[in-house]
Amino acid sequence: MSQQRERAGIFAVNLGLVTNIILAMLKITVGIVGRSSALVADGINSTSDVAYCIIVSIFMRLAAHPADEEHPYGHRQMESIAAMVVGAFVLTTAIAIFWDAANTVYTLWTTPGNREGASIWALVVALGTVAIKIILTRVTLQLGQKSHNPAVLALAYDHRNDIFAASAASLGIFLGRLGYDWVDPLAGAVVAVVILRTGIEIVRESSEDLMDTVPGEVLKREVTDIVGSVAEVMQVEEILAHRFGPYFVINVTIGIDGALTVTEGDRIATRVEGRLCEQIELLQRVHVHYHPAHAS
Repeated sequence: MSQQRERAGIFAVNLGLVTNIILAMLKITVGIVGRSSALVADGINSTSDVAYCIIVSIFMRLAAHPADEEHPYGHRQMESIAAMVVGAFVLTTAIAIFWDAANTVYTLWTTPGNREGASIWALVVALGTVAIKIILTRVTLQLGQKSHNPAVLALAYDHRNDIFAASAASLGIFLGRLGYDWVDPLAGAVVAVVILRTGIEIVRESSEDLMDTVPGEVLKREVTDIVGSVAEVMQVEEILAHRFGPYFVINVTIGIDGALTVTEGDRIATRVEGRLCEQIELLQRVHVHYHPAHAS
């Protein structure tokens, strides 16, 4: 399971890396030659995507390192850190693209004269990007959901973001060719806003992982039902959990018959631990504390 998860993550990253390298070179070149600010902005976005993929690849390799004395639960939080880095890059890219697009729109509005629209090839590349990114989003999202890898999911969201960005660029180029030259850079500004929204979402989700945010009531009910199914458990008193990347550790306190021996209590705790590990996905470790149940 762990090896399949690693392979799925590496495949998703490498697929995104190769695709974005090709798209970045193509969009920037055609955008400059074809006089399209929107396509150049989208090409810069793809260049940033290349950096994201490289960073995620490095962090995923670090996350795969086994547990050691300093990191007894492993290094899986590196995946959440990678997602946070991706989010920071996305935010920075969005601000830079928006600033440049706003300046270009202002220049076109304040400078009179007839300007030629972007090349037809700019439109073809932009539309081709939409198609490619739709496929890439679906593949990466499926791999991310299957592996529960926040870094891969962050890349999937970024690919989805690129669909809207390329669509905005396509519309801007099309209207620019009809004579509305200011629409092309304005589309670049719209691209930046979409990128910004995605960056905020990625940072929010990855920060929740790093802050040990867990599915509260859903997880609590699931743990309570499983622990309560052990006949000797009289009370489920406290449930705590914290994340380690996609995995998490549970601490549960149970009440048992105070007349039982320590050995019998340990046997019950072991049974509780076994059931939780069997029935809860991505549960890495369980700590069970027991003491005499309170009288009701």
